[in-house]
Formats: sequence, structure tokens, C-alpha cells
Amino acid sequence: MPSLGADMQHGKVVEWLVKPGDYVHKGDIVAAVDTDKTVMDIESFEEGVVAEFLVEIGDTVDVGTPIARITATPAEQTPAPAQAPPASKHGIHVSPPVRHLAHALGVDVESLRGSGRNGEVTRADVESAVKGPVTEVPAAPAAERGGAEREGRLQSSPLARRVAAQLGIGLKDLQGTGPGGAIIESDVRRASSAASGVVEQASEPARVQPAEAPTKAAPPRGRKEPDGDKATTLRQAIGSLMSRSKKEIPHYYLASTLDLAAAMAWMQTENQQRSISSRLVPSALLLKATAMAAKETPEMNGYFTRGAFHPSSSVHLGVAVALRHGGIVAPALHDAETLTLDELMDQLRGLVSRARAGRLQRAEMADPTITVTNLGDLGVESVYGVIYPPQVAMVGFGKVLEQPWAHNGMLGIRHAVTATLSADHRVSDGLRGGRFLSRIDELLQTPEEL
Repeated sequence: MPSLGADMQHGKVVEWLVKPGDYVHKGDIVAAVDTDKTVMDIESFEEGVVAEFLVEIGDTVDVGTPIARITATPAEQTPAPAQAPPASKHGIHVSPPVRHLAHALGVDVESLRGSGRNGEVTRADVESAVKGPVTEVPAAPAAERGGAEREGRLQSSPLARRVAAQLGIGLKDLQGTGPGGAIIESDVRRASSAASGVVEQASEPARVQPAEAPTKAAPPRGRKEPDGDKATTLRQAIGSLMSRSKKEIPHYYLASTLDLAAAMAWMQTENQQRSISSRLVPSALLLKATAMAAKETPEMNGYFTRGAFHPSSSVHLGVAVALRHGGIVAPALHDAETLTLDELMDQLRGLVSRARAGRLQRAEMADPTITVTNLGDLGVESVYGVIYPPQVAMVGFGKVLEQPWAHNGMLGIRHAVTATLSADHRVSDGLRGGRFLSRIDELLQTPEEL
């Protein structure tokens, strides 16, 4: 069980995306794990053949517990590319589990733009490409459905789980008509149509229900735990981490009002030449300026672990995302300082969508080197965040407002925003923090260079 965040102590396997005998490459998504915060995909750290699962679906195990065994395959026995293709015929990287999901849902991976690392097509890309009920997936033979039942694992597509959560339909008693007897969206919608009573909107992301206890004894390291209230467990996890942060990290706080006149004027002119769907928003400029300033100010970008600060060579910008069932997560925009504004906005949309669907990837939760929280949309004028350990800084942005502004003896009205910095006094001080905020301001004065 990999660590998916500084505060993670255990995780629950909710879905296996491969099966024993499958050949997996390093980085292939192999399972989905439910933490106190969200459901995340985890990838293989090794290349080889999946020999066996050491943890059953529904088992909660501590971080560091082996959950599967992968055996190395001699070079002469390595499966042919057709069995485990690393990329599509056009060079688009697609892992075997994602390719299988796309096939089951009738999605052409060649037409997708991958949002993963190095343009890899992810599960979320495939799910978002599905529009409307899935009706073209052929029913699986009875023998295949029986095999799925014998394995003792509930199989369902991510879209089916999401729709079931939205409609309040339990998957456990449904008959799947998808590949291998898997439950697909049309199965859920048929069950919804047949059900009586009022359907309530689910308050948490879709999640696979634990299968019935298998006939063989469960692994001694795993423990079955009933599903609790997700909002409560998330609040408890956040509260525990923030308490630790305030106890261990000597915070200091700075605030500065940033002049956005040039940035807003440039953005409005730029948006006039764009379609509605591709128009820029102020948040994109603020995030990009923060990432570039963090790259130039190493004391704000990295981790404090084992009694020492370790600066990061790249800026993996954590973005606080409010979840529908309550609470927040802060997944990372990788290498944010290198992204164009359009790339940043595209990746931000995908990140928010995956976060709220509960399908984040391990690296997105474990990699942030500095976090940004923006509460301007809620009318908040300034926010002072608590640092997310082992990070050493958090930036907050409030609402973009029109404010009186004096310049060269003249008084006028300009767009401005309050930026705040919460930083670790073990690594930096007010001088370096002030320069960091000033650098964000300077970058926003030349928005065309962001």
C-alpha cells in the first residue's frame, strides 16, 4: 500500500484494474484505493506479471503493506506488444487497464487528448469522453458472467458507479451485461427506472461496494471495515493534519495587495479573440505567476523532512479543491511553471473533475511542493492558510475587486486582489517571503509573458 499523502496511514482497496496473469509496465494503473480523503488510482512500481493479490477488495491495510505480488519475466518470455501495448498506433500512451476500459465503454482512445504525465490517456479522460447511456457494449456470455461471480469480486465500470451514486442505486444486487459480467451504465439506469420512490442525490463520489466474503480466509494483514460517513472521515483527516501542522511548523504570515490592472486588461483583450470555451480566467494568471515565482524562490518550494529542507527542482502546484460532500483536497498540477496558460487551464479542469469524482492519481496527491487556495469565488477577500506538511508554504488569493488606487499622485479605480503567504520560519523569513509576493506582483504586470 503506497503512501498517497503525508497524512495517510492506511488505505482500502476498492477495485483491481488488472487480474493475475496480466503483464504490467512500470507506471500502469493497477488498482483503486480509498483513503480518508478520496479514491485514488495507484500505479505499479515494477514491470512484470501479476502473480497474485495479497489483499482482497474491501480490505483496509496500513501503508507499506504488500497488496500484490509481481514476478519478473525473462526477456525471452516477455509478452508480445499485442498483449501489453505501451502505446496506441499513433504513439498515444495508454495503459492496458485504461485501454480495456475504453473498449468496454466504446471510446476511441485515438481521439482523446491525454491529461496524464507525458500526455498519457487516463481513466478520467475515458470517462469524460462517454456521453449519454452506454448501450452499444455487447452482453457477456453466461460463462464469463459466472467466472466473474466465482472470483468473488463486484465488477462495474467507473461510469456505472458514478451514475449509481448519483441515483442512489446499490450495485450489489444488479445483473451486469457488460464485458465479463461487469455492471455498466445502462444496467444502473434500468434499475433506476424500475425502482419506486424518490431518488436522492448522493453526497459522495462513486465507490465500488465491497464484495461478499470469499470462501478462502482473508489475508491476515487486511481488515474489513464498514464504510463510514465520508465527510466525517475527511474532516477528521484534515483536522488531524492541520493540528500537526500548527504544532510542528512555526508559521509566519504576510499579505500584499496585487495590482491586476495590466493583467485584467490583457486578459479581456485576449478573450475577445477566443471562443467562449477557451477564454482565460483570472485564476489561471494567478496560478501561473505563483508557479513561476516559486521556481525563482526555492525556499518556498519543497519539503521539510527528517529535520532538513529539501528544495524541489520543479513546481508541482497543489490546488485546493472543495469536494461536493464536504472538505477539501489539494492535488498537484505537475511542472506548473512550464505550462502555458491554456495547458494550465486544461489540466486544472481535469484535476477538479477527477477530484470531485474521487478518481485522483497517487502522484497528484503525494507530489505537491507548494499549495494555493483561492476563495475569491465565495466572496472572501483574504485567506490565511495552514501549511500542508511536509510542504513549507501556502499561498492564498481572495476575490478580485475594483479598488481605489493611487498612482503617481493620481487616484483611480483598479482591479486588485489580496495575496497572502503562510510560510515555515525554519526555512525562510519575512524578507524572503516578501520578495516572493513581490515577484508574483511583478510577473502579473507583464501577463503576456506568463
